[in-house]
Amino acid sequence: MMTKTLNEIINLCGTLSNKHRLRIIAALSEKRKYTSELVRELEISRPLLCLHLRNLEEMRILKGKTERGKGNRARRYYELRDFELCLNGKKIKEMLENEVKKNER
Repeated sequence: MMTKTLNEIINLCGTLSNKHRLRIIAALSEKRKYTSELVRELEISRPLLCLHLRNLEEMRILKGKTERGKGNRARRYYELRDFELCLNGKKIKEMLENEVKKNER
């Protein structure tokens, strides 16, 4: 995952500023897990978990995949995508300057 614009950085930082989402990322750092595993492990409600999983998928931090298991039961598995956030003052300044140039056009 490569962030290129200031808005992408703002959105990514907003996504990562939630403790539940960070706990989900940590839980998936070792191996993929299905929704019920995450509900039990993180001790949060399924609706709240699904809300955060959807957000992390939209930001392309997680990848979800539905698979059929025993008894043809569907399970949604989630795994962490490779991502890295490297940010410093120089990069922020560069992105802000690019935004100004883009808005002047």
